[in-house]
Amino acid sequence: MAKKQISFPRYQQIAVEIAERIVSGKYPVGSKLQARSTLASNFSVSSETARKAINVLVDLEIMEVRHGSGAFVASPAKAKEFLANYQDVASLQDMKKELFQSIEAQKKEFDHLTSLMDRFLNRTRHVQQQLPFVPMELTLSAPSENYGKSISELNIWHSTGATIVAISHEDQLLVSPGPYTKVERHDTLYFVGDELSESRMRNLFS
Repeated sequence: MAKKQISFPRYQQIAVEIAERIVSGKYPVGSKLQARSTLASNFSVSSETARKAINVLVDLEIMEVRHGSGAFVASPAKAKEFLANYQDVASLQDMKKELFQSIEAQKKEFDHLTSLMDRFLNRTRHVQQQLPFVPMELTLSAPSENYGKSISELNIWHSTGATIVAISHEDQLLVSPGPYTKVERHDTLYFVGDELSESRMRNLFS
């Protein structure tokens, strides 16, 4: 489920817009703001929202209330500081939103990968059940300390659950190799086993 975007309350947004006008000089120091009803009309909000916006600016000493006279601009410097802080908070919220979106995208990708892996394993099991004696194939190309050892020394069946049915070595195919047959690098092993045998065999020679 997508995360709900966090937004500032409308009265805070109006406070920011008024502060921007103070910083720009549209509302100079000492100027009186319009009545709340006029302010509300100009910003298309309710009188209560306009009142809350002015209270925010008064609390931050950007504006001052003179009893019986109204609200006046007191400090463009503090208005500028307020705007800078607002931008920092807005930036953090944008980053938070991007993080949530990234997490959501990764979760969807992980779920898709998990579903694909399940389908692959189920299909592999099905094929092995239908054709249990079709050997798996592994060409030994990675470096390993186990080259030059015999099948018996490597304890293949106990280590991997696999049974080697043939080994291709230097263009020769040895079918049903004995326990003393050595396994060399670049050999191709043909073996049968369960769905974990292939990965165990790879791990044995890596």
